[in-house]
Amino acid sequence: MTRSTHDLRRAGGRAALALAATWTAALTGCGQLPVGPDYRLPTQALAAQPATSAPFAQADAALYSAQPLPAAWWKLYDDARLDGLVQQALAHNTDLRQAVANLARERALEAEVAGAQRPSVGVNGGVVMGHPSGLDYLSPGYTPKPEWETSAGLAVSLPLDWFGQLQRQAEAAQASREAAEAAADLARVQVAASTTRAYAEVCALGLQLRSARHSVQLQDEAVTLTRRLQSAGRTGVTDVARAQGQLEHLRAAIPPLQARRQGALYRLATLTGALPQALPASVADCETPPQLSGLIPVGDGAALLRRRPDVRQAERQLAAATARIGVATADLYPHIRLGLSVQSASPATDFLGSDSVGWSLGPLISWTLPNTGAVQARIAQAEAGTAGALAHFDGTVLTALRETETALNAYARELDRRAALRAARAQEATVAEQARRLYQSGRTGYLPALDAQRALAAAEAELAASEAALADDQALLFLALGGGWQAEAATAQPGPASTAGLTAPRVPG
Repeated sequence: MTRSTHDLRRAGGRAALALAATWTAALTGCGQLPVGPDYRLPTQALAAQPATSAPFAQADAALYSAQPLPAAWWKLYDDARLDGLVQQALAHNTDLRQAVANLARERALEAEVAGAQRPSVGVNGGVVMGHPSGLDYLSPGYTPKPEWETSAGLAVSLPLDWFGQLQRQAEAAQASREAAEAAADLARVQVAASTTRAYAEVCALGLQLRSARHSVQLQDEAVTLTRRLQSAGRTGVTDVARAQGQLEHLRAAIPPLQARRQGALYRLATLTGALPQALPASVADCETPPQLSGLIPVGDGAALLRRRPDVRQAERQLAAATARIGVATADLYPHIRLGLSVQSASPATDFLGSDSVGWSLGPLISWTLPNTGAVQARIAQAEAGTAGALAHFDGTVLTALRETETALNAYARELDRRAALRAARAQEATVAEQARRLYQSGRTGYLPALDAQRALAAAEAELAASEAALADDQALLFLALGGGWQAEAATAQPGPASTAGLTAPRVPG
């Protein structure tokens, strides 16, 4: 081969490289023209209205604090047993583990979408023994000598996302991943609140059992006294039967309370990721519902919408639906990739020889002339999905505000009820004591004393039930307020999602 031929080949290689650089600069430097709407929080969304950020209507300053809700709100009870149970639940609860697994799947899907924007590389090669037919040489009857032949190829393809389909897909994947993060945070909120409710129920039912047993004890003493009076001839068989009947009636109220308490213990065990029979031994003797050390901090509507994971989840779902409009719209336009292909085919004795290499470079355009009606229908589907996501977002905001206002009002009214029941119990205790003394002195019959004792037992049972309802209302209020998912609260995280949900919600305020 002459020197001039080598020079021409070197010049051709340099020209190929220069052409590749020119094509890359020209095709990638034109910039993207992403189709479809860019996501912004719609101005008509309820979360964007000033009224949703106002203080709560039911947040009476005498009962609630305007301070923001702390992350680990259950520590307001100052109860070490409750703190340990919540942390154990956040580490082992099965619902939370499922939410974390779903988040991991969404992260993998996002990574898959991101990979579609990177260059793809294909390599092939082979070594074969054979020869072409004699006719290929235009020599009938000629049989070429067999020899080893080699082949190799390299193909590089870079997507040119001129119309932004890949960008919109990435936006949708990111928003879906952030929605999954919010779902995991919502699971943390529900786990913390459910654990607190179960613990409070166990302790409140312990209080009700103690009250019921005390009533049984008092009535048993009354039966003993009545029998003594009967022996002394100061009362009849009827009074003894009435007293014994009241005693059995009070005893009958204990088994249902025991069953409910056992069920609450089973629920508490499973919430913490343990078998139902693995009852928390440290809770079995609890007879005092957890008490708050001060006013409940509730903040305002703006803080609520930023904090509630379900609101953030719905907003991210709206963002993903908006991006999918662009994904569907991009089907109206060509798909362009910048391709570089290098091939070599030669005898084994001249593997990758300069005269065996060929290459090609240029844009690869694929465009199936769209069925405009079908594409427009897909765009309409995406737009309808976005409208539905906005409606869901608005509904979630309304639900969050309604649940919070309802919980604030329910807790306040239960406080009023407990205050009235405490006053009633004090009065019934006074009447029962006076009736007992009058009966013992023979100045009145047994029936008034029995009625007074019944009224006292009923008042004590109502007061204990109110304490139980109050503890449950507190947990429901904290659930409505939506705290407990933040990193400083959920220090024990299952799986790989230890930093999930730390992104601030994208709502006004």
